[in-house]
Amino acid sequence: MEPTQPAENLILTQQSPTAEVGDPEDHGVETPDGSDTVVLRLFPCTAEPEADASVSSLQGSSLKHSTTLTNRQRGNEVSALPATLDSLSIHQLAAQGELSQLKEHLRKGDNLINRPDERGFTPLIWASAFGEIETVRFLLEWGADPHILAKERESALSLASMGGYTDIVGLLLERDVDINIYDWNGGTPLLYAVRGNHVKCVEALLARGADLTTEADSGYTPMDLAVALGYRKVQQVIENHILKLFHSNLGPTDPE
Repeated sequence: MEPTQPAENLILTQQSPTAEVGDPEDHGVETPDGSDTVVLRLFPCTAEPEADASVSSLQGSSLKHSTTLTNRQRGNEVSALPATLDSLSIHQLAAQGELSQLKEHLRKGDNLINRPDERGFTPLIWASAFGEIETVRFLLEWGADPHILAKERESALSLASMGGYTDIVGLLLERDVDINIYDWNGGTPLLYAVRGNHVKCVEALLARGADLTTEADSGYTPMDLAVALGYRKVQQVIENHILKLFHSNLGPTDPE
């Protein structure tokens, strides 16, 4: 990513998972710039209420995520753009959903559509991580490759599933991305969706054939996570899916 100093910092850094299964969830830590961050890992902890699809719902990974949001990401009607908007990189523009400025950057050429930053995140991966669906749709139409993986095998689908952005998950699945991609954080899109208690996202992934048997590094399957965390709606979705698979495998019974 280009070295800029935007008014709204966008930080997405990783740490190697160190906590054991069942350890309490890490509390927020403070970064040098003073913004609160939360480190979240893919293992059972105290059950949490179902969260809205927001930046704060990036649960279930070892990603360290800034809680500093733009006005528009907070849900405010008026978006206060930084005075130095022109200095933002294409990755920052994609993450913030600044579509008009993003288009201007792409028109300059230089094959920017799939350009990775220092972590291997493309503009599409950033937009997917922050739930910017119009930006995701635009980037896909302009030829962004949804199959590209970042340096630690993070994918646009995994990050969209982590945030519970079901519409973005659907757009990416239409492009035949690997639904069971396993990243070096120890999770698949389905595992991340379960860990985030994103019921509709879990439904969408299961409907498209997500593997229920893949385990996280902790040894937990999607159902194990749902049970351990007390996510009853997610459990119900998984149970219903298993029953459908069971009945479809039985097939019609032969007449006596």
